[in-house]
Order: sequence, then C-alpha cells, then structure tokens
Amino acid sequence: MKGSENMSDLYNLLPRDKHDFERVDVLKYIDKEDLIKLIPKLIEWLQDINWPIAMDVSKLLLTVPVETIPFIRNVLAGDDDIWKEWCLRYIVKDLPTELRENLKEDLERIAYRPTKGEELEEVHITAQEILKK
Repeated sequence: MKGSENMSDLYNLLPRDKHDFERVDVLKYIDKEDLIKLIPKLIEWLQDINWPIAMDVSKLLLTVPVETIPFIRNVLAGDDDIWKEWCLRYIVKDLPTELRENLKEDLERIAYRPTKGEELEEVHITAQEILKK
C-alpha cells in the first residue's frame, strides 16, 4: 500500500478485537509511513499483554521504534502502571541501546523514584533491569 492512505482507510486496517490476527498480519505489509500514523491506536493493544494479538502488535511496533518512542513516553507518564510494565517489557527492553537512551530519564525515574502503583506492579524492577542492559 502506498503512503497516501487517508486516515479512515487506515483505521479500517486496525485490529477489531483481541483475536484479529488477520488485520495484524496485513499491517506487516503496509507502507511504514502509514504504519507510523497508526502507532497511537496500536500501542493501546499493549494495555493487556494477555490479549492474543498483543505480542504480535509489540513486534510490529518494534519495526518503527524511533516513531514509537514518543508514545511509549506518554504511557510512562500516565497512570496505567500495568500498561507501563508491558511497554517496558515488550518494547523498550528490545530497543537498540542507542534508542533506549531516549527513555533514560523516564526509566531512571521509574527505577529509582517509582510511584506507589509502579511499586505494586513492580514496574520499577523492570526499569532497573533495562537500565542494567
């Protein structure tokens, strides 16, 4: 697909439910520019890593890592601590070292000054592991 799809056409490519592997597979072949436009919606599938398509979506997002980082940063600044955990464990951990550097401040804050929720969900431990990599 060319990088000129309009947003409603692109949104039709998004998974419709947690078992929609067919649409996730289609997304593997769309133009990178179009995939980048879908990052804000795709990252939502990482809110629960137990959803069947979540792992495939995380791998898809790793194909556009630079463009995914700002959305990861938004999640890390939010209140959904388990979402933070899944983003760290299934995206940030697998980023190349030079790209993880872009998240260093966020990782250090979570690792060494976690919120109560981050402590409860052990997000700080995952952040510490990533910083040691």
